[in-house]
Amino acid sequence: MHLSSLHKMKDFKEKHLKDLMGKEIKILDLGSQDVNGSYKTIFDVPGWHYIGVDAAPGKNVDVILTSPYNWSQFARSSIDVIISGQAFEHIDFFWLTVLEMRRVLKDDGICCIIAPSSGPEHRYPVDCWRFYPDGLTAMAAFGGLKPLEVYTQWNDDTDYTDGSNIWHDSVLIAKKANLGFWRDFKLSLASVFLRP
Repeated sequence: MHLSSLHKMKDFKEKHLKDLMGKEIKILDLGSQDVNGSYKTIFDVPGWHYIGVDAAPGKNVDVILTSPYNWSQFARSSIDVIISGQAFEHIDFFWLTVLEMRRVLKDDGICCIIAPSSGPEHRYPVDCWRFYPDGLTAMAAFGGLKPLEVYTQWNDDTDYTDGSNIWHDSVLIAKKANLGFWRDFKLSLASVFLRP
């Protein structure tokens, strides 16, 4: 996990989760495997239950998903916060993953997705995408999420010692939108029938 990504996730916690301090919440980290660091210590707060989720077993993985598009291990509306950093570029059909995020988020749930807008190819096992703010906004709209903050770190003002400015990470912070019964029902159907 590169330093610029850790910095952005800490910023998300400080700006958007302060009202959850002292409360019992579940935080799902999608793509949690500790390859070169993780977000786990950022969310080491009394009452906060961190769940590391990935497609394969490994360090910092509590739950192995059967598919990135079918999170059968998690009930509808059971998670308060979903975080994901440096994973979405490795998900073939990320828009289907967003539908699962919506399904498991509670009605007032919030998510933070961090993904690169640039940088070299780094297959793990694939490297499919780069993201800009408009793309993240479109992804949120498709998945029934209401953006709270969307940006890309375009400047190189911060001197990260690991050279992580090369990724120019984009960030989406969004809440589960109240779409009404029919739209929610259609998204639920889409998440089932569009799976590969």
